[in-house]
Amino acid sequence: MESVKRLGIWMDHATANIMELSNDKITTVRLESTPAFPEQLQNLRMNESLMNNKEQNQQSDYYKKLSYVINDYSEVLLFGPTDAKTELFNLLKDNRRFETVKVTVQPADNMTENQQQAYVKDFFKTP
Repeated sequence: MESVKRLGIWMDHATANIMELSNDKITTVRLESTPAFPEQLQNLRMNESLMNNKEQNQQSDYYKKLSYVINDYSEVLLFGPTDAKTELFNLLKDNRRFETVKVTVQPADNMTENQQQAYVKDFFKTP
């Protein structure tokens, strides 16, 4: 029988802490969304439609990177304080490639890395 590969992702729209749970130990990798515009350019008067398109493309790339990671796991917990987890979940459920991945979405406050890891361990604790 193939072992269950479990992953917890605490995320907001800018940062994701990707936590792999294996043998009750967690390995964490941080993924940051790159800003669509450097801060200096945001202060300039730019076409609002162009800025919106760039931001949407940046968010799409961020979710795409996360989906590549998720593809290798059988159970995934998405949690965090913003709607980013739900947005990613909706993209995953519309893609047949993720039909066999059990994805759970839960709200969570801002947490330290230790709190995030404890949350993931507790969630995947086998009864």
